Amino acid sequence: MTLSLSLIMAIGPQNAHVLRMGLRRQHLWLTVLSCAAADIVLISLGVLGLAKLGGLSDKLLGALVGAGVLFLTVYGWQAFQRFLRPDTAPVPTAMPADGTTARDSTTTARQAIASALAFSFLNPHAWLDTAVLIGTASLAYGQGHTTFGLGAATGSVVWFLLLGSVAFWLGRRLNSLRLWRLLDGVVALMMWGTATTLVAGLF
Repeated sequence: MTLSLSLIMAIGPQNAHVLRMGLRRQHLWLTVLSCAAADIVLISLGVLGLAKLGGLSDKLLGALVGAGVLFLTVYGWQAFQRFLRPDTAPVPTAMPADGTTARDSTTTARQAIASALAFSFLNPHAWLDTAVLIGTASLAYGQGHTTFGLGAATGSVVWFLLLGSVAFWLGRRLNSLRLWRLLDGVVALMMWGTATTLVAGLF
C-alpha cells in the first residue's frame, strides 16, 4: 500500500484529469471509479503474471508509447484551445438539487469513462509503475504476493477517493474564470511535457 501511494501521488496526467473533472464537477466519482478500477487491473496484471514474464516486451512498450504520445498531444491541444478562448469554457454554476451542473451536458458519462481509461491504459508510466514495478516487488513476498497486490490496489483506491474528495471540495468554492484558464494552461503544458518525455525516452 505504501509503495502504491508513493508511486501514484506524483501529479501526472491521470491525477491532473481527476482534479480537472473534480474542479469542474463533471462526472467526478465516475472518473474516480474508472481510474481506480484501471489501476486495480494493471496491478493485478503485474502481480499475477507480468512480472514473472520479465515485464513488457519492446514492441508492446513501443505501441503504448506511440498511443500515449498521440492521446496526450491531442488532449493537450484541446486544453490549450480552452486556454486561448476561455469564453468557450464557462465557469460552473451553482449545483442544482439533483447534484448536476450546467457543465454536465458537455461531457457524457461514456466520454468520462473513456477519458479516464485512456489516461490509465495509454500512459506507459502507469504500466511501468503499476504492472511492472509493483508486480516485480511482489515477487519478494513469495506466496504472499496476492496479499501484497491487494495492499497496492487498496492504496490506489484510497488515493483516488482522497484526490476526488479534495477536488470536489475545491470545486464548490472556486468560481473564477481566471482559475479555469490557468488550469487549462497547466494541463496543456503537462500533457505536452509528458508526451515529449515519452518520445525522448525512445532515443
